[in-house]
Amino acid sequence: MAQVWHDLLFAHWPVPLAQLRALVPSATPIDTFKGQAWVGVVPFHMSGVRLRGTPAVPGLSAFPELNVRTYVTVDDKPGVYFFSLDATNPLAVLAARAWYRLPYFHARMHVDVKGGDVGYRSRRIQSGTPAAELVAGYRPAGPALPPEAGTLEYFLTERYCLYTVSRRGHVFRAEIHHPPWMLQPAEAEIQHNTMAAAAGITLPDSAPVLHFSKRQEMIAWAPVRLLAPARVSAQPIFTLRPVPALGA
Repeated sequence: MAQVWHDLLFAHWPVPLAQLRALVPSATPIDTFKGQAWVGVVPFHMSGVRLRGTPAVPGLSAFPELNVRTYVTVDDKPGVYFFSLDATNPLAVLAARAWYRLPYFHARMHVDVKGGDVGYRSRRIQSGTPAAELVAGYRPAGPALPPEAGTLEYFLTERYCLYTVSRRGHVFRAEIHHPPWMLQPAEAEIQHNTMAAAAGITLPDSAPVLHFSKRQEMIAWAPVRLLAPARVSAQPIFTLRPVPALGA
């Protein structure tokens, strides 16, 4: 499939490794940066969501999304583990749950972009799920540059495949590709945030590490099951590799 991401805020907090270990399947060892584990809350909105080779469908191909994630390594490949992904499109939620085995949830969301300022509101409305809300305003606060290898921002963003773990313990990999991130330092006022708490994660009181990206095109392939079944103790997941040209 293909899609375009807009006005992303990467808000990251350091979290004790032991706290995350109880929430992440043993099949996906937690990745750390200089010994520190991280949790990200990432709001953005999408357009052009479609199967590759098909046109975008009006009313179905543009909507907000909000994810909560940490970082793992599977078969020596760094990736992302998703605790949750919230979206306004119920069809997209159902399709992503069925096809990618990701923990997608239906939410009521609103994004207001005025100049460089982004106002973002999300409240999960799917029945039978933990309450989860985000109310925030954010904006870029500096020039856009690609992250340098070896830096924290590179560790948090430059990842090029998606992993999920089935209930039977099988690990699936879906390759994704996009140009290198162009990241800007960011400012944010986070008025209300229970997204991580809904997944059982306690964020520290310290200010998050913030980055902003205005636009990112991406393409993704269907998930492929890895050969060895995994040992599982919880839920689903991204890998680092050189980025080919879009359309490759």
